[in-house]
Amino acid sequence: RRVLFRSRDSHDNTLDARLPTRKRLGSFTRMSAGTDANAVTRWLGQMLLPVHGVPESHRGRSVNPTDRYGPMVRLMKQRHTVNIRRWRSSTTGCAWQTMYGDGTIRRWIESPYPRGPMSAAVFLHEVGHHAIGFNRYKPRCLEEYMAWQWALNAMNELNITITPRVQMRVERALRYAVAKAKRRGIRRLPRELVKYAG
Repeated sequence: RRVLFRSRDSHDNTLDARLPTRKRLGSFTRMSAGTDANAVTRWLGQMLLPVHGVPESHRGRSVNPTDRYGPMVRLMKQRHTVNIRRWRSSTTGCAWQTMYGDGTIRRWIESPYPRGPMSAAVFLHEVGHHAIGFNRYKPRCLEEYMAWQWALNAMNELNITITPRVQMRVERALRYAVAKAKRRGIRRLPRELVKYAG
């Protein structure tokens, strides 16, 4: 099997430590915050059955049986065919694809389990990389921008509050992505990212 594309957090080296042969292809996310859980439950209630038991790959952590974000997680996994490799205890995330010998492609993410707006934003940002498609937007900093926009739009759709801390984290992440692109010698920034170059 081989890894096709990956987005990873510049502040987290755990994935590379486990998978030393995989090439770094991007930079990650980090966030947190609070939400209108009742609105999420109402909106998803007609689409999905209640989530029972421990979420996939939750590694033995206790889960509130009245989990408010379970329906959202189920919806995103089903809609975008995403697999959870593990739930992280930190607010970092990673997204990648693996191609197997028979041509099968599996989509993977690692992120915190959504418990509030910030962890939900991290989760949705990683799903967003798969939703928009790897290598569809270039340069790399534009892909980060589009994945964040996708995540924010999903939060609005799900009535999850985009708090000032979430907005600040998105801005910091995009400023970092632009600075990284400039260090690597980018000649012209996409117009969407010019405001993050200062």
